[in-house]
Amino acid sequence: MRVRSYVVFLLIAVVVSVTACKKKEEPVSSIPAPAPTPGIVMPKGETRIVVPDSVRGKWESVKIEITNKTAKKKETVTIRLNSDYPIPGSSLKIKVGEFLPDFRMDGLTITSASDAPKNPAVHITVYDGDKEIFKGWLYSKFPSIHPFQHEKYGFMLIEGIKKG
Repeated sequence: MRVRSYVVFLLIAVVVSVTACKKKEEPVSSIPAPAPTPGIVMPKGETRIVVPDSVRGKWESVKIEITNKTAKKKETVTIRLNSDYPIPGSSLKIKVGEFLPDFRMDGLTITSASDAPKNPAVHITVYDGDKEIFKGWLYSKFPSIHPFQHEKYGFMLIEGIKKG
């Protein structure tokens, strides 16, 4: 009886091993899986800054904090909108553009949702001599979003100043 059980066991083992060897394995693809697409897709084209009539002409300047990283000094300056401000003791110049008290971006259009300073932002261009080295926005509530990167100087929007 023992021998018979042993023979049956061997017979099952042989049948399983023979049928298992006939299984076809599909080759593993060497093509990498496509990378996931990012959640935000930016439209292509030029961005437009649209200052609504409810905002236009109501703001005259901005306060910007200039940090000298090497001297470890901070200075707050008031700069009129659409004007230039040379950084003393350097070859840098800030060109202050439009101020939007309630910054909003919808596709390629940048505008202000209201005249209330809910999300203040100012468009600046920084020059080193005649060379443009930065063009972007400073946000008073989110200073770390797209900040100006420089080894010696940093800029932060403090607030907008209304006319009158």
